[in-house]
Amino acid sequence: MASSPSPITLLHQLQVSPPPDSAPAAATLPLTFFDIVWLPTGPVERLLFYRLPQPTSHFLSHHLPLLTSSLSRALLLFYPLSGRVCPPRIPSTDAKFQIRYSPGDSVPLYVAESSEDFDRISGDYPRAFRDLHSMVPRLPLADDGSIPLMALQITVFPNQGVALGVAVHHVACDDSSSIHFLKSWAAAAIGGDSNESPISPPLIDRTAIADPDRLYFKTLAEMQALQSSAPPSSPPPDLPPELVIASFAIGQEQIEQLKRGASARSGDSARVSTFIVACAFAWACLVRAQARFYSTKKTAYLLFSVECRGRLDPPVPASYFGNCLRPCFMEVGVRDLLNGDGVFAAAEAIGKAIKGLEEGGVLNGAEEWLQQIISLVPERPMSIAGSPRYRVYDVDFGWGKPMKVEMPSIEKTPGTISMAEGRQGGIEMGIVLPKPEMEAFGACFRDGLKLLL
Repeated sequence: MASSPSPITLLHQLQVSPPPDSAPAAATLPLTFFDIVWLPTGPVERLLFYRLPQPTSHFLSHHLPLLTSSLSRALLLFYPLSGRVCPPRIPSTDAKFQIRYSPGDSVPLYVAESSEDFDRISGDYPRAFRDLHSMVPRLPLADDGSIPLMALQITVFPNQGVALGVAVHHVACDDSSSIHFLKSWAAAAIGGDSNESPISPPLIDRTAIADPDRLYFKTLAEMQALQSSAPPSSPPPDLPPELVIASFAIGQEQIEQLKRGASARSGDSARVSTFIVACAFAWACLVRAQARFYSTKKTAYLLFSVECRGRLDPPVPASYFGNCLRPCFMEVGVRDLLNGDGVFAAAEAIGKAIKGLEEGGVLNGAEEWLQQIISLVPERPMSIAGSPRYRVYDVDFGWGKPMKVEMPSIEKTPGTISMAEGRQGGIEMGIVLPKPEMEAFGACFRDGLKLLL
C-alpha cells in the first residue's frame, strides 16, 4: 500500500545571521557548572500557534521579510545562539567546553506549508503526538564534534494560522533565556526597522557565575565516568503509535481552593504557591493514571528545576544568558498520594523541599545532583518543564498572543509535564502519554476539578 503524502511541504531553507555591519567579533563563552550537565541532552522544543487567516503568498511577501530582518537584529543581542558548543582545542585540566561564535555564523530558519487542519492540530484534546513532529525543527548536524545551538521553523497553514517551531539546545541556556530571546525577536518584529527594543538586552557574561569549588570539573569528571561505564547506545525507538499529547487547565479560582486546602494541612499559607499546588494536583493524577507501574511501588518521586539567579550569593541579574537552574527532589508515599487528600500531601512535600533549599543554600549538595538524577531514572519520577513565571503567552509578533503553546520535547523524558500560565488565568499543563494512560489522567484531572467547583 502506498504511503499517504506528507501534509508538510518545505518552501524555503534560510540561514539568518546577526547584521554583518554590526555583528560582534569572534567570541567564546566557557560553559559553567550549570551548563555542562546539559551537554549530553538535546534541544528544548516549543511550538507557538498563532491565528493568522491569510494565504501563504501573503505571508511570504509581507510577514517573512520582517521576521527574518527582526530575527537578525535579535541575534545581534543573543549572538551565542548563532554559534555552537565546541570541546577544548587543547585538552588540559583547566580547559572547558565553550560556545564559540564567529562573524557569519547563522541559525537555520525553515519555512513550510501544511495542509493539516490548524484547529485540530493546535487543540487541547488528546491527538497523535507524531502529528507535531514535522513542525519541530531539527538542529543541524556538525561533522567536527561541535553542537549547533538553535533551529527555527515557521509552518504556514493557509488561511488559518502559523506555527513557530523553536529548538534550543539546553546546554546553551535555560527557559528564562530562551523565552527572553523570543520576546526580543517578537519586539523587534513589532518595532519594524527600529533598532530600539522595549525588551532589556541579555547579560552575556559567564564570569557572573562563581565556581570556587570547581563544580564544573567535578561534574564533567562524573559525566565522563558514567559515559565510560554505560552500554553502547542504540538508535532511538520509533514513537509508539498510540502516544498522544493533550493540554489541561486549572482555573484561578480552583487554584485558590487548592491553596486553601494545602494551607489548612500545612498551617503555613505563605509556603503554598500556585506552582506548588498545580504540581501537586498533576502529580496525584499522574500516579493514578500509571496505576500499573505504581502497583508495586511504595514511593513516588518528583523532580523539577529551581531558578537560581536571585538565590545565588551574590545574586545574578534576571537577564543573565545561560543556564542557572538546580534540581529539586521530593518523594511521597504512593498510598499517601492515592488517598483523598493526596494532592495536599504532595503540596506539603513540595513546600518542604523548596523551604529546605532556602535554609541550606541553593548550591548545597551540588556535587551529588547528577548522581541523584541518575538514580531516580528507573523510578520514573514526574518532572516539570517550563514555568508560568516566564509568560510564554506574551510572545506577540504583531499577530496577537499565541492561541496555543506546546513543548514537544517533553516526550523525550516520560512523566514530564510542561507548565505555563493559563491563557485565561490559572495554570496550563501539557503531557504526552500512551492513549490509555492519557484517558486515565484526563478522567482524574476532570474529576478532581469537579470537586473544586
